[in-house]
Amino acid sequence: MINTKIDCIQELTTPDALIKQLPIDDHLAEFIKTTRENIENILDKQTNRFIVIIGPCSIHNYQEALDYAEFIKKMRIRYNDKMEIVMRTYFSKPRTTIGWKGLIYDPDLNNTFDIEKGLVLARKLLIDILKLEVPCSMEHLDTISPQYFDDLLSWAAIGARTSESQVHRELASGVSTPIGFKNGTGGSLLLAVNGIEACSKSHRFMGCNKDGKISIVKTKGNKYGHVILRGSQDGPNYHKETVDQLRSLLQQKNLPENVIIDFSHGNSNKQHKKQLEVCDDICKQIKAGDSIIKGVMIESNIIQGRQDILSVPLRYGQSVTDACIDLFDSEIILEKLYRVL
Repeated sequence: MINTKIDCIQELTTPDALIKQLPIDDHLAEFIKTTRENIENILDKQTNRFIVIIGPCSIHNYQEALDYAEFIKKMRIRYNDKMEIVMRTYFSKPRTTIGWKGLIYDPDLNNTFDIEKGLVLARKLLIDILKLEVPCSMEHLDTISPQYFDDLLSWAAIGARTSESQVHRELASGVSTPIGFKNGTGGSLLLAVNGIEACSKSHRFMGCNKDGKISIVKTKGNKYGHVILRGSQDGPNYHKETVDQLRSLLQQKNLPENVIIDFSHGNSNKQHKKQLEVCDDICKQIKAGDSIIKGVMIESNIIQGRQDILSVPLRYGQSVTDACIDLFDSEIILEKLYRVL
């Protein structure tokens, strides 16, 4: 007897078929290439510009995401000389136990799990956001979905629950974007440092190709891995003492001294308004000349707070996962960062 715990297996559209169904033109491809290179130049210390990854904790509504992207477009124009602003376009959510897993897995928000629809919807939305000249970013939760979206992203992340995973480190060594590794939920910095060291090397592992066939994947290694400090279950880790500790670990392993500070999650103790307090502390560190901080992450949406996904009706522009700050506070944070850079 085999597969005694599997109810059914359903084939999905292959990455190649979806990419052919929803392709990008040369203009968008060049825009993605340019924004990736801009981020790489920041991490290579070839420029003093600053990375800002900002947007909803998760996207659950197509039009809301486009409306939010219009805001990011304005911010990119306003702060372009000092910042590379990238929108959080997160379609998959890690769950500590259970819960809504994101637009790709359950696009109708009703436990029907129409993943085929979710894949199409996510790729189409990314393209529409890119047409606004807003670069996109995702967290890679599995080793298959990047085949559907990697060509559309300018930055990516490995989350706190998977930074220690061998398969995610191997995956990161082959993605086309710069990629951040979050410290673990328990707060371990070494876990994330080991992740960026592993992803900088070439790997061979089992995966799938664009035709969906199980394949041996050989990667070149990704030298643009970097640590994201996101706090932990025990509290924040954005303070200078932790940043200095991280610098020492990176020096010991002869790795690039780059870090992005996540204003949300453990660093704000899950209280969205505290992201402004984190911003004030980071601005002080930057003003004091701490060059290791190369960017920040901010959870932001059209209106502040969060709502239950079962709310009827859902409030337009409010998160159904982690609570976010609103557009007003987002502008305050961006202006504070801009002034200190």
